[in-house]
Amino acid sequence: MEEPEGPRQTGDAASLLAAEDLSRLSQFELDERIRLLQLEIARVEQHRSRYSQQRSAAEALFAKKSEQ
Repeated sequence: MEEPEGPRQTGDAASLLAAEDLSRLSQFELDERIRLLQLEIARVEQHRSRYSQQRSAAEALFAKKSEQ
């Protein structure tokens, strides 16, 4: 599979959101945006927690093998 030509996009979704002009949004739209961002934060924190648990389990497994 060939790589697309040209520079790769360097910005992530968070930096794109941070650069967005909020002045055009109503209070309702701002409240909804905050709600969606809070849901996304919770999703990322949950993923981070699962990753941390998996990493701890793997480290414990390999530590037991190296002790033998």
